Amino acid sequence: MAIILTEAEAKALCQKVLSYSKADECEVNILGEERGNLRYARNEVSTSGSLINQNLQVQSAFGKKVGVATIDEFSDESIEKVVRRSEELARLAPENPEHVGVLEPQTYLKSNGFFESTAGVNPAYRADAVAKSLELTRSQNMTAAGFLENQKGYSAMMNSKGLFAYYPSTSVNFSLTVRTPDGKGSGYVAKGYSDVNKLDTAAATKIAIQKSKGSVDAKALEPGKYTVILEPTAAVVLLENIFFNFDARSADEGRSFLSKAGGKSKLNEKIVDERVHIYSDPTHPDLPSSPWSGDGQAANKINWIENGVVKNLVYSRYWAQKNNVKPVPFPTNVIMAGGTASMDEMIKSTQRGILVTKLWYIREVDPQTLLLTGLTRDGTFYIENGVIKHPIKNFRFNESPVIMLNNLETLGKPERVVSTESNSNYLIPPMKIREFTFSSLSDAV
Repeated sequence: MAIILTEAEAKALCQKVLSYSKADECEVNILGEERGNLRYARNEVSTSGSLINQNLQVQSAFGKKVGVATIDEFSDESIEKVVRRSEELARLAPENPEHVGVLEPQTYLKSNGFFESTAGVNPAYRADAVAKSLELTRSQNMTAAGFLENQKGYSAMMNSKGLFAYYPSTSVNFSLTVRTPDGKGSGYVAKGYSDVNKLDTAAATKIAIQKSKGSVDAKALEPGKYTVILEPTAAVVLLENIFFNFDARSADEGRSFLSKAGGKSKLNEKIVDERVHIYSDPTHPDLPSSPWSGDGQAANKINWIENGVVKNLVYSRYWAQKNNVKPVPFPTNVIMAGGTASMDEMIKSTQRGILVTKLWYIREVDPQTLLLTGLTRDGTFYIENGVIKHPIKNFRFNESPVIMLNNLETLGKPERVVSTESNSNYLIPPMKIREFTFSSLSDAV
């Protein structure tokens, strides 16, 4: 059997699995994918790898007693075995008071996240793409360490009430760190796409080289509050901590930055600058994603924050039922709308500030305020009178993305970025922020 099943093949396989079920309710999830990668360091390829993965998960329920079993073999004997195993586990399990049963059939948006161009990527393509990068770093006596990974696959689900969902997708991610020969300069770039035709490893490498050369001989600057310009790669690792915390239950139970005294959430309250618009749209051409989420709920276009106001929160089906509201599934993509300003315009409008190209090692300090800490790296620059004057030594920061979005000055045009913390892709604009808190210096490059 092929690893990447068509919709018809996936549907037939799901029906076969369900035919073995003796439970009150049954849900089947299937995943199949092929991945390839090329890793390089010190200007030489170090590893070339591939991964083929297929998984079949069966969830059986007798009343509120639920059992789950998983297998990676799709023979008839294996399928029957995994169904029986899930039923055995369900009978042994205590009742789950929050189990709400399987969904009725749903209607899904049409989302195109599968590109033949990316599905066709092979080892020769990866070698050629990396060679274009290495040619540049070697010719300029720079040292490169990078990773190129492509993926094609599908996910599908079906349950005993007749719900069926299927979504095929492709992706390619490229990340690169370039160092100067003396190790005193470092630049980083990361690019992610669904369509590999949009990836230009040579152009990306030139960006990392430029940042690396520009970051040599960094000068120390006193910690404190500064106006900062965050490139999307830097902004996203802060913002995704907001995205991950849209859960209504956490907010209602007092465990979130969206909690209010008295067991309520900040739903329908203004929490950030009115220019902030954060939403999800599985059909967005630059960030296509699955039109279904979790247990098969339809992932529709939805505003999370609009004009700075919290418009929606994620409600599990159980928590929605308990609160007599409609369930809202966790999003399959997140987009932050932007403005029209270019990076050059933001820099020119800055009297005294700092350009941050990357943040890393992000850790949560306080979930109630979403206070985060982490470090700058791979190119941090001082701006004076609208011009980049010189590189500066790296800082540790202590800042909340919620406070940050209240101190918003300017937004640029959103672009697709890869988070260095979660490896997820988002659409995020560059942004200019006032009074960003840097707490101490760091000697790391």
